[in-house]
Amino acid sequence: MSRRDSKGERANLKNAYIEGAGVVKNETITTTLEKNYMPYAMSVILSRALPQIDGFKPSHRKLLYTMYKMGLLNGKLTKSANIVGATMKLNPHGDSAIYETMVRLSRGYEALLYPFVESKGNFGKFYSRDMAYAASRYTEAKLAPICEELFSDIDKDSVDFVPNYDNTTKEPLLLPIRFPSVLVNSNVGIAVSMASSICPFNLAEVCSATIKIIKGENFKLLDVLKGPDFPGGGFLIKDEPALLKIYETGKGTFKVRSRYVVDKENNCIDITQIPYTTTVEAIIDKVVGLIKSNKVREIADIRDETDLNGLKITIDLKRNVNPKNLMNKLFKYTPLQDSYACNFNILVDGVPKVMGVKDIIKSWQHFRQLCVKRRTKFELSKKQNKLHLVEGLNKILLDIDKAIEIIRNTEKEDKVIENLMNGFNIDVVQAEYVSEIKLKCLNRQYILNRVMEKDQLEKDILNLQNILSSDSIINNIICVELENIIKKYGQSRKTMFLHSVEDYIDSEEPENLDYPVNLFITNDGYLKKITAQSLKLSREQKLKECDFVKMHAELQNDTDLLFFTNKARMFKANLANFKETKASSLGDFIPAALKFDAEENVLEVVYTKDYDGNLLFFYENGKVAKVALSCYKTNRKKLLKAFCADSPLVAIYKEQDFKYYIIIATNEKCVVGSSGLLEVKFKKDSKGVLFIKLNKGACVRKVQGLHEEDVKDYSAFLCNKIPSAGKYLGEQLNLF
Repeated sequence: MSRRDSKGERANLKNAYIEGAGVVKNETITTTLEKNYMPYAMSVILSRALPQIDGFKPSHRKLLYTMYKMGLLNGKLTKSANIVGATMKLNPHGDSAIYETMVRLSRGYEALLYPFVESKGNFGKFYSRDMAYAASRYTEAKLAPICEELFSDIDKDSVDFVPNYDNTTKEPLLLPIRFPSVLVNSNVGIAVSMASSICPFNLAEVCSATIKIIKGENFKLLDVLKGPDFPGGGFLIKDEPALLKIYETGKGTFKVRSRYVVDKENNCIDITQIPYTTTVEAIIDKVVGLIKSNKVREIADIRDETDLNGLKITIDLKRNVNPKNLMNKLFKYTPLQDSYACNFNILVDGVPKVMGVKDIIKSWQHFRQLCVKRRTKFELSKKQNKLHLVEGLNKILLDIDKAIEIIRNTEKEDKVIENLMNGFNIDVVQAEYVSEIKLKCLNRQYILNRVMEKDQLEKDILNLQNILSSDSIINNIICVELENIIKKYGQSRKTMFLHSVEDYIDSEEPENLDYPVNLFITNDGYLKKITAQSLKLSREQKLKECDFVKMHAELQNDTDLLFFTNKARMFKANLANFKETKASSLGDFIPAALKFDAEENVLEVVYTKDYDGNLLFFYENGKVAKVALSCYKTNRKKLLKAFCADSPLVAIYKEQDFKYYIIIATNEKCVVGSSGLLEVKFKKDSKGVLFIKLNKGACVRKVQGLHEEDVKDYSAFLCNKIPSAGKYLGEQLNLF
């Protein structure tokens, strides 16, 4: 193009008018959502995430139908890559998504109770997060025998077919499956603003319940459909009210527990079945976390020993550990016992519905009735067409020589049909059929054999017409098919039941939790928990420079510790949560372990098991608050305003430790008084009452508890009522 031509083209573009360009329209957000977001949302709901009444999502159906058309129902295994490539004619979402769909449907992956794909090679495992499946070029697959029940009627016009995405072929909208697969295999999907989660049930139980519902029998559903049945086994904690709610409404939860075996010889526990909702790695990670946090002390080691024989998690035990008590604790704190949430949201006639089990079965029954009717109509049409041809042959039987003579004497080929029609009074279809019979078949025996079919065809046609005219016969056919499926594919349950409440309530406390320990707390905020045996081996405490032991107490391991800080807060922790240390270690740094704020440190530590008694808070302004220890009995790990912050805190004492207390001020005045002079308060941040009168500029500098037998040495400072002015220490100053 010359420079002049390009210049003219630019001028034309510049002067061109594009309708609507640059125009800003005012539009409500609801209109924008309806035009742009709603089509996407509906596409996800109807064409991707939710299963339909045949039990499949579109991605499943496209894959299985492609394998059927490839002849993989009765054929040999083929490379998975071939299947993936062929499926892309129906599913254009990429090879990785198609292959992942096939993996989840395979027997090797073990995610389905009744897999639809036979597999060879590494297909990974649903119960393992890290066990990845091999690439599609390495693995092989074909359809499982049960798929015969999916496709047996598909070539008999039993379901609708629609064009694929580029209109080059057709695919089924639904598969004419002969049993309620939607309840047999698990199906989980997340759409827009809705989701679906269907747990699997045993095939024999589902088919038996379906037969009883179709026949209209009066029965208790829970007696036949006993409960979910997972491919990974485990124990279902049978809560009848919860299961009945799921059966009736399609929503609810139930609990599944792992199965384990105690190996007494090797002092270990082997976990062989886990809940469907978790993985081996998730369980091990959680148990390791409990061990590190010192919440579980009975385990020496845990490892994954899964091999070709199946899943296996081994837990090595320490000495004298009760396995049942340990497992009860692990069931409570790890995914070894997990909940499964049900949401039976299924597409029926293009509409998502949350239904109970009976409603799902009735919807499937209606769908299957339509399939049987369409199949029957297809077979009836075939039989009627064949009977029509046989009737034409019957007329030829009267005079075979005449038929041969008509064909031989007809000059033009296109007149043969017309002459046969006129010669034997038959229609064009019958005439064409007769004209195409091979010469070697134009004998009396062949024609008699064909004509003998007439009686059988008439009987078949009458039978098919009876089927179409009676819903009860159709229902009986469906029931017979279900009974055959039970005989052919039925298998025993993999998930067993725990019926007794005592079998699964985690009420037993782990053994060896409450044992004597020595608690050391240093001035710099370090905590050490040392057993008596360890303390005997080494009593010399390792401390940081200038640090010293501020508190030492012999306690039980199951003791609550209350840490009061300089920010008027209280942090609560059980002594069992701290790991055991030796005298030669620094111990746990309390601010770090309890996650204190910056520049927050421990003022006092109080220990208790029963929260009985009172706490005495001594403040610099001379006031003392007597607060009930029960005020701190709470499940909360941190309390704000744990004490009054109006004046700096000098000391905290438990009332039962001492009956009398000596309070010394900075002006060397002193008073000794009994805690009985104070009233108990049930408010944590109580300001207290004035115990010692202070001169201007003076404050309390020290408080010390006194036993009753020591009070006589300080009788000069004893007061009988408060507030007290106190007395100067004088010569006794050196005592403090």
